[in-house]
Amino acid sequence: MINLYNTHSDLHWNGYRYALALFVVVILQTLIHQLYQRFNMLTSVKIKTAVVGLIYRKALTLANSARRKYTSGEIVNLMSSDAQQLMEMAVNLNLLWSAPFQILMAIIFLWQELGPSVLAGVAVLVLVIPINAFVAAKKSQMKTADQRVKLLNEILHGIKILKLYAWETSYQKKVMEIREHEIDVLKSSGYLATFSMLTLTCIPFLVSLATFGIYFLLDEENVLTAAKVFTSISLFNILRLPLFDLPAVISAVAQTKISLGRLEDFLNSEDLDPQNIDTNYSASKLAHIFFICILYTNYSEIATRQIPEGALVAVVGQVGSGKSSFLSAILGEMEKLEGTVQRRGSVAYVSQQAWIQNSILQENILFGSGLNKPYYERVLEACALLPDLEQLPNGDQTEIGERGVNISGGQKQRVSLARAVYSNADIYLLDDPLSAVDVHVGKHLFEKLIGPSGLLKNKTRILVTHSLAFLPQTDLIIVMENGKIADMGTYQELLSKRANFAELLQVFSTENKNEETLPIKSDCMYPVQPLLGTTEMSIILKYLQAFGWLWIWLSLAAYLGQNALAIGQNLWLSTWTAEVEQMNDLSEWKQLRDNKLGIYGLLGLIQGLLVCYGAYVITQGSLSASRVLHHQMLDSVLHLPLQYFETNPVGQIINRFTKVKKRNKLKLFPVFENVLGTILVITSASPLFTLIVIPLGYLYFTIQRYYIASSRQIRRLAGASHSPVISHFSETLLGAPTIRAFGHEERFVRQNKDVVNENVVYFYNNVISNRWLAVRLEFLGNLMVFFAALFAAMAGSTVSSSVVGLSISYALNVSNNTAPWLTSKRPPVGWPSKGIIEFINYQARYRTDLGLALQDISFQTRSQEKVGIVGRTGAGKSTLTNCLFRILERAGGKIIIDGIDISTIGLHDLRSNLNIIPQDPVLFSGTLQSNLDPLGKHSDLELWEALELCDLKNFVQSLPKKLLHEVSEGGANLSVGQRQLVCLARALLRRTKILVLDEATASVDLETDHLVQSTIRKEFDNCTVLTIAHRLHTIVDSERVLVLDSGRIVEFDTPHNLLHQKGAFSEMVTEAGITYDTDT
Repeated sequence: MINLYNTHSDLHWNGYRYALALFVVVILQTLIHQLYQRFNMLTSVKIKTAVVGLIYRKALTLANSARRKYTSGEIVNLMSSDAQQLMEMAVNLNLLWSAPFQILMAIIFLWQELGPSVLAGVAVLVLVIPINAFVAAKKSQMKTADQRVKLLNEILHGIKILKLYAWETSYQKKVMEIREHEIDVLKSSGYLATFSMLTLTCIPFLVSLATFGIYFLLDEENVLTAAKVFTSISLFNILRLPLFDLPAVISAVAQTKISLGRLEDFLNSEDLDPQNIDTNYSASKLAHIFFICILYTNYSEIATRQIPEGALVAVVGQVGSGKSSFLSAILGEMEKLEGTVQRRGSVAYVSQQAWIQNSILQENILFGSGLNKPYYERVLEACALLPDLEQLPNGDQTEIGERGVNISGGQKQRVSLARAVYSNADIYLLDDPLSAVDVHVGKHLFEKLIGPSGLLKNKTRILVTHSLAFLPQTDLIIVMENGKIADMGTYQELLSKRANFAELLQVFSTENKNEETLPIKSDCMYPVQPLLGTTEMSIILKYLQAFGWLWIWLSLAAYLGQNALAIGQNLWLSTWTAEVEQMNDLSEWKQLRDNKLGIYGLLGLIQGLLVCYGAYVITQGSLSASRVLHHQMLDSVLHLPLQYFETNPVGQIINRFTKVKKRNKLKLFPVFENVLGTILVITSASPLFTLIVIPLGYLYFTIQRYYIASSRQIRRLAGASHSPVISHFSETLLGAPTIRAFGHEERFVRQNKDVVNENVVYFYNNVISNRWLAVRLEFLGNLMVFFAALFAAMAGSTVSSSVVGLSISYALNVSNNTAPWLTSKRPPVGWPSKGIIEFINYQARYRTDLGLALQDISFQTRSQEKVGIVGRTGAGKSTLTNCLFRILERAGGKIIIDGIDISTIGLHDLRSNLNIIPQDPVLFSGTLQSNLDPLGKHSDLELWEALELCDLKNFVQSLPKKLLHEVSEGGANLSVGQRQLVCLARALLRRTKILVLDEATASVDLETDHLVQSTIRKEFDNCTVLTIAHRLHTIVDSERVLVLDSGRIVEFDTPHNLLHQKGAFSEMVTEAGITYDTDT
């Protein structure tokens, strides 16, 4: 078309034909390219979905030895990051051949225009491509490990412990240290990206400069015409993207190879061996489980044993003796070295730490089975769940949060029991289910469910227990010591031949445990709701403030400058080539061409420097925004009330933090300026184009507004639908032994497919909406190309060929574009010094639309007094302690500690001066030392003294790294009892005048409990101790006992007086079967 303007032959009609042909070509390019993108994205998402399915299936069959090599976070990372890497690679895989093909074709066409001089440009390419590849490889190596996300995941799951101990600041500092390392890596990556931008901008300019320079040197008669210049520039612009993409794709291939290696290692990890357990046992109809000389990893030989059908078997032993491992062996979860385990019939399993799904309570119990209403009601009654259902606003339709966060430990255990009972299995493996329930509930469960007259009386039951009071009613007792069966027999047999067993019974047979009760705080977990509506201007302003106004103005100036220079560079070429048409004698033009070429090179160099500077400014501003917003969000999240975490999935919160991991760059300036510059250039060449700008602009903004409204919602829905995928996978990892025990692997695979498919549906809609936008915007860009060519044709000979070339080349480019943490009032140093706690008409509720959980609570402790707190399920015991720590804020009344109203001081000052040993033994990944003393306030000697008092010193000394022993995620490499003792040691180090014991010894054996209780009495003798009852004999030893019922105080006196009064406390003692001399 440019040649047409040079010859001026039949200009109008040929011009119209060329304009129409150009329009048809770019329209076809748009349609074919968008169709390719759609098929490409669909193929890549199918690859990702298949990989996610493989990872999920593998996680369900992973052997325990292999499982220990991977934390839950690492396995989830395989699904989220490595599978995503494969998907992204699949999207860009065709660039491996298409990019070299585009480069080759561009060079061939350039050869036709400029001849051998194009080889100079190829030489520049050969020099620059390895540099770009090196930069891309360096950038890929700078991807940070997900240490921050892993730590955040642990913090959010253990948020209650952080709040009770006022550790938020300490763990916030740890997260920020990791974040600062990430920022450093991102800064280096940003500088490399700046260099990449420089090369991306300069490659076409350097190639064109070298090519034009050599073109002149090869022959003095060579002259640049508009046709040669703008055809060459368009071809150089075509080179830009493949030259930039090719090194990045090659680097992505290397990164994908690493991801494939990780996936291959995981998928080739050892599976559970089906031969570990023989489920076809049929030798004797009288036996359900049969052992012959079993030898498992780290455990000794088990002699030939047989468990009769329908028997109730108790498994007893000290902490770490192998009780839970014994059940794992029966399930086939252990790595068998030799021997056999034979089992007949279906199995139901109740784990020591109850596994609860994030679904309604009824679904947790049915566990995929159909509803048999009469049997379901019997199960609820046997598991003592009917009183709990009456407390729930929606009964058994109440949705339970992640890990059962909105129900108590005892309620979780009973839901887990109900799930097992409803399955109507042949064999029941019960791993200490009575440890989390109070006396009367434990008695009810044994009588109505587990015992000889219970609902399961005809089933084979293997019960791990520390409640020795129930042993006389069992058919068989297995005593575990150091990982082997030390003895096995009936109650009378063991009593007669094992002196130490008889001694234990004498001391502890009357002891039982109590439940940590927690009224339901929410009738329903709030579903993941994407935010609706438009993005508020205040949010944009908040981001701009975090970005920094200085960086914004500097980046705007840099982008304006580089675009002005880019336009000026091409205008310079346009005027230079126009001179050829106006000169009859080209000798003068040839004399000035070196100067002209030098100015062209200088303009390109300055443009490159401005691009580099602009990228640097954007990097600095983006990192500043990322740092500020992450810090503000982390600070806000850690200081949110506990109820927020109980009504919002952890995965959704983590998603917000992973978003700020990446640098969010401002992309408005370059887009706006490119379009504006293009319009100005075309308008200067064809003034008539002004008539088209307004309707085209209107269509642009209309399409954009329509797209943004729908696309924002689709992206939010896609993000919201991704959280259930991660949550379901994490939930499966936690409950894998239970899922395998029930034989429900295929059902969970189907559930995983359902949640993944829902996410894919939103992803597909997002892809299609992007294609919809791209087709329409490129169509408008194509119209701009068409009208630029059409108006040039209409202008006829009044417009030079150089101006026509400039306007069309620019048009072608457009078609491709809480409560206060600290207050002014601080308590005095050493507060509290006496430990006097006073509740005055105190009231509390969990939500404004719920009734009072505590009503008119008034009592006062004496200094250094030991107070026991007892009550039936839902009485408000744990609510009382939550109020003391202001986990739950008051609805009325006040709490005074040593003369200071706790509502007038900051949360940090309050919680850091109180002490608690919680029911759930939460540990964080890191060293044992960091778990004992996260703030680093104590010496090693003090740590060893605390461990010795908790009977953990010998165990820790036996570890290779001792105090530096690495605790795995959630403390998984320690037994539950050992974790509880670590929490006790933690409390011993934290010397305060007030201590709250909340099920402090729920998961330890009776002998260890006796040791712990004596340690607490001795070491906290000068403290005020509030004890939520776990074993009633310790409550009777308290100076006074507080009895709660339905959130009210019904009794508060000495144990002696309460036993004489024959009230609620006396009734509880009688139910527990404890006899005391009331005259003492």
